[in-house]
Amino acid sequence: MKDPHATAVRARPGAVHDSTTPTTTATSRPNGSGSVTVTGLRKDFGGSVAVDGISFTVPAGAFLVLLGPSGCGKTTTLRMLAGLEQPTGGQISFGDRVIARGDGTVNVPAAQREAGLVFQSYALWPHKTVRDNVEWPLKVAKWAAGRRRERVAEVLDLLAISELAERYPGEISGGQQQRVAIARMIAPEPKILLFDEPLSNLDAKLRVDTRGELMRIHRATGATSVYVTHDQVEAMTMATHVALMKDGRIEQFGSPRQLLENPRTAFTSTFIGTPPANVLPCTVIGGRMMADGPATAARLDCGPAPAGVAEGENVQVMFRATSITLQHTQPTQPTQPTQRTVPTSGQTSHRTILDALFADQAPLADRWVVGVDMPGGNRLSVILPSPVGLGPGEPVQLIFPDEPDAVFGPDGVVVGGARR
Repeated sequence: MKDPHATAVRARPGAVHDSTTPTTTATSRPNGSGSVTVTGLRKDFGGSVAVDGISFTVPAGAFLVLLGPSGCGKTTTLRMLAGLEQPTGGQISFGDRVIARGDGTVNVPAAQREAGLVFQSYALWPHKTVRDNVEWPLKVAKWAAGRRRERVAEVLDLLAISELAERYPGEISGGQQQRVAIARMIAPEPKILLFDEPLSNLDAKLRVDTRGELMRIHRATGATSVYVTHDQVEAMTMATHVALMKDGRIEQFGSPRQLLENPRTAFTSTFIGTPPANVLPCTVIGGRMMADGPATAARLDCGPAPAGVAEGENVQVMFRATSITLQHTQPTQPTQPTQRTVPTSGQTSHRTILDALFADQAPLADRWVVGVDMPGGNRLSVILPSPVGLGPGEPVQLIFPDEPDAVFGPDGVVVGGARR
């Protein structure tokens, strides 16, 4: 059943919010006590707008990822949730409790928001042992000594760091320090868990292992998690909900699958996916979408323009890496890129072949991502079942479907919908 709370109510002008809503399998707290609602949230720094009127709601127990490139406003949003920044507009609510308003009439102190925060730098006390670091917020909250000891032992065991209890932060590894920081965060049993790019300081293997650990902790606590990252792999792996941000606004909100299968903007299609989708700028000429490029190069015919797109308009077409195939045969004119069409089986449609140049390749699980340079300099990715025995600059042919997987209009918003 669709959750009526799991919706975003405002996005970037032109960006379309998913009408379907992601679901969460995390343990939810009663009465929506851990839900997060942001309405018209804004943050200005002088004359600069960091967060520009964003709105979203996620239910208790959700794992929300604020995703986007550097400078998009995701960390500023997290800091406003944590109480480290006061909004200049809009409102933040945890459950039914308003915790901040941009007009200054409400600003619940950070320590009273029932939210825990893990910083990117971990921020452990260097002169305190692991046990003392974890116990510190319980002392501040005036927990009884016996209950503090029980809770510290409980979270140290949950994080599998009981044997580190008497060590100091300088005596343990970076991954262990991160576990201590997480243990300290969850010790007071917060309803909201906030993570500010906590995996950025870890090596690749440890990041993968720790992602699984964070998801286990999320499920074990039943808290609502809000996680900031620029890494879309982390978002796709961990999130029940993703808010993709750009220039202080929400570009698209939905489940990881929704963003991947139904990108509503060209930006979403090039930010989400491994590898991201291929997007080519085109101009409508004679009712067909012709890829932009040098006049001396063959222009890829990307199919008929959708209804409502006028002659001469600029659009962008999307081809998934799995939609393009590659072959290696000697081109008919190796010094001049060419385009030609071939009939498909049944003679009901045609597929376009374009000469291009091999660039590089990299493994992706049991497949290979091959990079190809098109005439005019555009780089495309193609997924193949096995590597190709080619060197950089060797000729290849790209075989395109008769229609792109999606078309984005002049405003960057999808026209019609994306093919799955």
